[in-house]
Order: sequence, then structure tokens, then C-alpha cells
Amino acid sequence: ARGGPIMLFAGHHISSDSLHDLLQILENKKVCLNVISKSGTTTEPAIAFRLLKPFMEKQFGVEETRRRIFVTTDPDKGALKQLADEEGYQRFVIPGNVGGRYSVLTPVGLLPIAVAGLDIKAIMAGAADCEQHTSNHSGLDQNPAYRYAAIRNMLYRKGKTLELMAAFHPALKTMVEWWRQLAGESEGKDGKGIFPASAEYPGDLHSLGQWVQEGHRILFETFLRVAASNHAVPIPESPEDRDGLNYLASKSLDEVNDKAWQGTARAHLEGGVPNMTLTVKDRSAHTLGYLFYFFQRAIALSAGLMGVNPFDQPGVELYKTNMFRLLNKPGYEKENK
Repeated sequence: ARGGPIMLFAGHHISSDSLHDLLQILENKKVCLNVISKSGTTTEPAIAFRLLKPFMEKQFGVEETRRRIFVTTDPDKGALKQLADEEGYQRFVIPGNVGGRYSVLTPVGLLPIAVAGLDIKAIMAGAADCEQHTSNHSGLDQNPAYRYAAIRNMLYRKGKTLELMAAFHPALKTMVEWWRQLAGESEGKDGKGIFPASAEYPGDLHSLGQWVQEGHRILFETFLRVAASNHAVPIPESPEDRDGLNYLASKSLDEVNDKAWQGTARAHLEGGVPNMTLTVKDRSAHTLGYLFYFFQRAIALSAGLMGVNPFDQPGVELYKTNMFRLLNKPGYEKENK
């Protein structure tokens, strides 16, 4: 929110330059830290915490740092839970039966969202409305989550193994990136699954548009759009009309964006790319919560239709095992010889 705290992220990469630059940015700033890890031993966030904790202790002292660190972790066990108890950090709980990609509506997501200034009660109300809607209607015509899952499965059975989710609003870009993890980890196993790719249109049409229009016909598209913006911005008239855009004068940017969406959908369909559109009415907190729950339910259903478990991710452990062997982590040395 404007005038609120600036939120910066660490623990999702192992980049020396990025973490070095982050520490420089935080120098002499009033910093609070939210550490999110179910186990406390996940490599990327654990490394970031190792760097940030002594940085804060040097800047604020040990006692003040303890008041500035907030931990979101397992309710009963794990290294981070133990550390939080020992240090007296304020602790938030990740429910034991909720995996990372499904945790956005737990303190994992809600605490940062609240700090950002959004109304988390409205978000949860939106999620509850979606839960009620998708639980009380079993027909495809009345249940958008079922319908989305069914269409995805139908296209998958026809050989469309890649879904390109394209947001027609910049604010939805990170929603689409979250969807990419949700779909990828839930479906990609047992030699099955739709590969999830994300884009922001119309900008990415200048980079991906050619491939989508005439490339390998293995994909379908899902467009994510907002029915109405918060602000109407009309296009002004120019006396010289050097750019030739006076034909758009008095039209709103929303009108132009809508025609870009319609034109893209038609062109790609004519090029052999099936597509569908998910339209949300606005960018309110209620709608955000509805959309979070919608995607979680739809992707779980979609994975079930493929015959895979939507709630595990056994394949992500292999790269970690190989990395630990190469780093000679205790317990992995013999396997590295």
C-alpha cells in the first residue's frame, strides 16, 4: 500500500550479487524479517536467514532483532520451530497437512499480504465464496472450477500438453507465476501432466506471438483478464496525428486492451491453438481470494482426472540430493564417490 512498508524478498535464489545488493539496500533501514519454512532446513531460505540474522543483530542488537523476526513454520516440529521457541520469535503456523504451493491462504501468504496493506478478511471471504460455489454446484455449466479442469483434461487427451496462461493485466502477472508452480508440481509426475507456461499479453506477443501462431501445435492458451479497471484512462487526440492514432481518440485503454485480447484469441484459434478465457470482475481483495481458491480447486481436480496425486512432489527431491552430494553434505559423501 502507498505509504506502507516496502517488501523485499530473499530465500528464493542463491545469488551472491542479489543477496549482497539486498544487504546494501537494507543498511540503516528499519527492517523486520518474516522467515517462512516448514522445516527450517530448506537450502535457499536457510542461507538467506543465515545472512540476514547477523546483519540485523549488528544493526539493532540481539534483543531488538528478536522482536523484529517473525517465523512462519510447522506447528510441532522442525529446526525453525525449535529456534523460534528458543529465541522467542513471534510464530505463525503452517498447517501440517498443507503443502507449500497450496499455502497462500494460510499465514504463509496472508501475513505478507496483510503487511502489503490488503484486506485479508476480504480475501478469505472471497475464498469462502468460491469454496461454497464450487462445492454446491456439480454441473459444468455452473461450476467454473470443474469446467476449467474438464476443458484442460479434454485438450490434454487430444495431445495439447502445454498450457500458456497469459495475463492481460500486469497486476495478474505474479498470480500467473504462482499458478505455474501450482500446476507444475501438482500434475507433472508419472510421465503425465500439462506443462505450465506463463506470459503477459500484449507485451509478450512481441516475443512469443510468432511461436504461438505458427509453431509446434502442442499447446492451448488460457487468457486471464479483468473486466473493469479501477481507473478509466481515455486516449487523447493529437492535432498532428503523427502516430496515426487519432482513430482511437476518446477510447479508453481498457477498450483497446479488450480488442487486443479478442484479436489475439481469434488469430491463435485460426492458427490451430485452442483457447479459453477466465475473466474476473475486478482486482479487489475479495476477487483475489476467490481466484486463489478457484485455481487450487481446479488444479487438484485436473490432476485427479489425470490419475496423479495433486498434493505431493517427489520429483523435486532429486536435484536437491545431487546438489547435496556435490556439496559433500553430511550423509551424502559416500554416494558422491
